[in-house]
Amino acid sequence: MPRKPKFIPGPSRLSVILKELNEEPRLSLTGLRGISLKLAAKNDHFGARHFVKEELGRIRYANPQLNVEVNKVPKSLQDNWTPEMVVEFEDGAKTTIDISNKWSTSITKELMDLAGGNVWKEHKAAAQSAGLPILPGEEKERLAAAKKRTPKSSTRNPENLEAMVENMLSSPERPKTGAAAILP
Repeated sequence: MPRKPKFIPGPSRLSVILKELNEEPRLSLTGLRGISLKLAAKNDHFGARHFVKEELGRIRYANPQLNVEVNKVPKSLQDNWTPEMVVEFEDGAKTTIDISNKWSTSITKELMDLAGGNVWKEHKAAAQSAGLPILPGEEKERLAAAKKRTPKSSTRNPENLEAMVENMLSSPERPKTGAAAILP
């Protein structure tokens, strides 16, 4: 009887979480007392909700002394208010950042530009000089912005459709199907 192969477990849940929390760049903030966020609990403020889910844990892990407050408020269709982030500095000054219609990466960059310190400036300059994204996931934001800028052409009109079908049928790269694929 053959031996049963040994099961090699994958990475533990804790190691995966720690890997995400320690991901570069480290989001350490200087000179801040607290961050307060106000956003919709569901169905709106998508960038702010993604920021809370993806980036706020990393910020909290890098800054354990930071007071973080998240207010998820129920919002109906008739309500017309925008999400905001209030950043409180150690000297008592407060700055309000409008986080409506922004991606989570742009919210993070704006916060880090405000209180990231020299380490953030060095990382940002190094990433830009190397042509790399400043934050992981930023390339998706760039692609979406480029897609939004390109106008949609109306390729579905009858004249274009006939030309597209003719081009596809006469293409030498067209794969053979049915009997044509079997016969020489």
